[in-house]
Amino acid sequence: MKEAISIKLLYISLAVLCIVSSETKIRSMAMKLFDAHCHLQDQRVVDKAPLLIHIANAAGVVHIAVDGITEKDWHLVKEMSDEFDSVIPNFGLHPWYVEGKSRSWFNTLKELFEANPSAAVGEIGLDKSPLAKGVDFGEQVEVFKKQLQLAKDLKRPASVHCLDAFPELLQIMKEIGPFPAGVILHSFQGSPEVVPQLTKLGSYFSFSGHLMPLKEDKARKIVKAVPLDRLLLETDAPDALPTNPIFFVPGNATLNQPANVHSVLTYVASLLELSKEELADISYKNALGVFSFQGSKIPLK
Repeated sequence: MKEAISIKLLYISLAVLCIVSSETKIRSMAMKLFDAHCHLQDQRVVDKAPLLIHIANAAGVVHIAVDGITEKDWHLVKEMSDEFDSVIPNFGLHPWYVEGKSRSWFNTLKELFEANPSAAVGEIGLDKSPLAKGVDFGEQVEVFKKQLQLAKDLKRPASVHCLDAFPELLQIMKEIGPFPAGVILHSFQGSPEVVPQLTKLGSYFSFSGHLMPLKEDKARKIVKAVPLDRLLLETDAPDALPTNPIFFVPGNATLNQPANVHSVLTYVASLLELSKEELADISYKNALGVFSFQGSKIPLK
């Protein structure tokens, strides 16, 4: 017990040191931010999750949406949400892992949502990119449809991964939608041309460090195509480390963490020619709106 308390105190001390180590980080605490999508249950950072949550909260990241991706990690997301008020749980089966699902995966998922009214749906989606090479697309579609319909039935938002499959995504969303509870296109890098159609169906568009490797002109066109009242910010941590990170994961400087939503804010604000304070306020209010569904940790408007 004493050892556990000592470790927790060490985490908190490290968090404080990380926050007060520069004027930039101190000033950042005045803004409220919402990391709309990340994976702190990832095995690369799960043991450091308490520290990373403390750092994020101290840096003004008030809420952190943590998305499960397989049956094997849903319990970790639940435990994290139970322990930390700032963590918004999301449960879903990611398209990369559809072929490893159990026969009872969907019943397990539905039971999780029944037992956890504060949970949103995610990460779900479609992927025809080389990253999903070898994963049957027909099976992806089947799994995605079931989860998207479940999100609509539960009146909860769904966080969607889509790479090289926007025509199929649009068709499915038109069949099942619209989605008044919201569909979050996470780490959005789609064509500006699809934005109006997706918006009509109830979509929000979340930007992460994945946007930064694109040519700046292309990134600007994508971001400016999104209505301001549909724009969200995220980290997709521990992946998508920004090109201008402020925070580093202890022991592995290649990994990302929720506090780096500040870096995403800085970049997207520059593309939109807005101040960081303006965009922080806009994106935070948008995220509150999406995640304030019935039963959520965030009070309804």
